[in-house]
Amino acid sequence: MVEPESGAEPADAAGDRADALDRPLPEGVRRRVIALVSDAFGALTVADLPAQLRQYARFTPTRRAKFAGNAMAAAVESDAVFRGRVAEKLREAQAELATALESGAPPAAADPLDVAAAAYVLRPAGWVKLVAAAGEEAQRADAERADEESRRELDRLREELAHVRELQRTGGEQVRGELEAARKEAESLQRKLRSALSDVKRGEAALRKVTAEIDGFRAEAAAQVASAESESRRLKSRLAEVETALETSRRATREGRSIEDMRLRLLLDTVLDAAAGLRRELALPPVSTRPADTVDAVEPGRMTPKDIAARALSETDPALLDQLLALPQAHLVVDGYNVTKTGYPTMPLEKQRLRLLGGLSMLAAQTGAEMTCVFDGAELAAPVLLAPPRGVRVLFSKAGVTADELIRQLVRAEPAGRPVVVVSTDREVADGVAKAGARPVTSALLLKRLSRVS
Repeated sequence: MVEPESGAEPADAAGDRADALDRPLPEGVRRRVIALVSDAFGALTVADLPAQLRQYARFTPTRRAKFAGNAMAAAVESDAVFRGRVAEKLREAQAELATALESGAPPAAADPLDVAAAAYVLRPAGWVKLVAAAGEEAQRADAERADEESRRELDRLREELAHVRELQRTGGEQVRGELEAARKEAESLQRKLRSALSDVKRGEAALRKVTAEIDGFRAEAAAQVASAESESRRLKSRLAEVETALETSRRATREGRSIEDMRLRLLLDTVLDAAAGLRRELALPPVSTRPADTVDAVEPGRMTPKDIAARALSETDPALLDQLLALPQAHLVVDGYNVTKTGYPTMPLEKQRLRLLGGLSMLAAQTGAEMTCVFDGAELAAPVLLAPPRGVRVLFSKAGVTADELIRQLVRAEPAGRPVVVVSTDREVADGVAKAGARPVTSALLLKRLSRVS
């Protein structure tokens, strides 16, 4: 087939302007046209197809007609070159019909819709009349079919009406009896329905009562479960403490000494240091006491009881912490995050820890006191790589154990009589360590003292 030159207008395009449909293509003809184009697809190459139809090249004819019907109809209507290729394939497939149409004598026995579809694709002389005639023929056939169906429906309705009238004439009494029986049955059913509705209402009330009781039982059970879980956590914490103490005892036993020996030795060191301090404080002058020295009076340079009372330090005076740390064998336990989030909460946790530990290291060097800084391990996303500064013990709480619980364990581990100072603003921690014999101080007091160190 010879392709038209790109600059020349196809011959049938000029004819299209002369012969054109003045109304939409009849639906029956349109379906036959789509079927012809779909059948011709298989004999065309992808290059022969318009761009909008190439995506359907691998479809089967049935799927192609279903999904690309509108696109194929539009391409045949607007693309004369593509229509010519489809017409060529139609001439090959239906040569007799194509020859008859192009000669102007369509076969009389052929289906008008097939004739109109072939004429629409081939575009012989007078194809518009063939398409219009096919549309009119299809409409006339549809009208005849509808008229025939209407006549058959009317006959059926007439027969049914006659049958109903016959039944009315012959079975009126029977129908009335059946109606009476149906009425009585309906009354009986209504009574049963009212009884059933009453039973349903009673059942719903009982269900609401049972539901309320179940909700109460669930709430009580939830409370008991929460209480049991709390008690279980407490027992697990206590068990962990006991296991830790047992392991420490075993380790101390293996090393040839017991925990009690260590506590007694530490307490003895504390008593000896306190005795040495008292010895220094109570050292008497080398001269013997005179009777006049026993007379109660104020000597020059001596303080009166009123002066001594005036020297008492407030709870916010950093000198109070110096006095506590000056006690023999003093142990300072610091609630780390409680102090850092009081003093510099906006800093990252890592920088908070480094800043606090740096200040504690200088304070330990100045006072010589034992210092332990406790951090909450729950704040950590991963293990901390930290080198503890000189003179400061750094501890993180284990999983399931808070820093507050670890501080209480440290206080309980100390022997009675050793001065232990706990730094925390948490009231629960302060009250707990105070009952155990430790001296609680606020985080603000330590921050003031560290500001003097830095």
